[in-house]
Amino acid sequence: MAVMETTDENTMPARNTRLVYRHRWPLRLMHWINVLCLTVLLMSGLQIFNAHPSLSLGHASNDNTAWLAMGARTDENGVPRGVTRIFGHMIDTDGVLGASTVDGERSVRAFPAWATLPGPQWLAMGRRWHFFFAWLFVINGLAYVGWSVVTRHLTRDLTPTRNDWRGFGRSILDHLKFRHPKGEAALRYNILQKLAYLGVVFVLGGGIVLMGLAMSPRMDAVLGWMVDLVGGRQSARSWHFVIACGFVVFVVIHVFEVIVTGVFNQLRGMITGWYRIDEDDKP
Repeated sequence: MAVMETTDENTMPARNTRLVYRHRWPLRLMHWINVLCLTVLLMSGLQIFNAHPSLSLGHASNDNTAWLAMGARTDENGVPRGVTRIFGHMIDTDGVLGASTVDGERSVRAFPAWATLPGPQWLAMGRRWHFFFAWLFVINGLAYVGWSVVTRHLTRDLTPTRNDWRGFGRSILDHLKFRHPKGEAALRYNILQKLAYLGVVFVLGGGIVLMGLAMSPRMDAVLGWMVDLVGGRQSARSWHFVIACGFVVFVVIHVFEVIVTGVFNQLRGMITGWYRIDEDDKP
């Protein structure tokens, strides 16, 4: 822990700042492993989705059961235009979903090439990447839960207290007004952060892994009860996709919050562990 005073060029009054060792190295390591895993899983998952660009409910997948489908229509000039059908409603998504340009040529594909790994169209390798990083994601998640229990990070830092619940409404208003904790208060998770992290780990994380297993041809023979519970293998595929979208929403909000609360300070905290607080700021 270090204390320093800073003064700007205009000789403004010095401010007392303090560096606090906020994140231990196991937490930082697991965080960045998750960043890598989620990035590759999303992009390789889109690669797999492109091979069958529709989502259905039940056990079968066809035009009658699909609630989401991405494809293309041919315009009057014979050029494919991308369209997305959601619950029977057609939406023009040309250039992004359904049809996009690859190497200067129009290509009919659900998601554009820049959003997929390991290449524009490589299903077999995409599946290998997806399964490898899925298991790394699972192992890392289990390690995080185990570490959180042993170090009491789960109960001390992430479990909401009575005071947290009492301030639930205020926390929502503060976020809507972009009013974030300062000083010592910035070192503690608020109720919305706690619920978000718990939801991501145990609801989204657990759910996407279970749905991935349920729709796997090699696993659904063992987990047939779970396939039936969610309504069929195609339903499991749909839930897998929806939960993945939930991860994307979380990441977007998370990155936004990092930016508005001080991107360099936040990144330093998650890379080196040291986080700077201004002791002159009031919570």
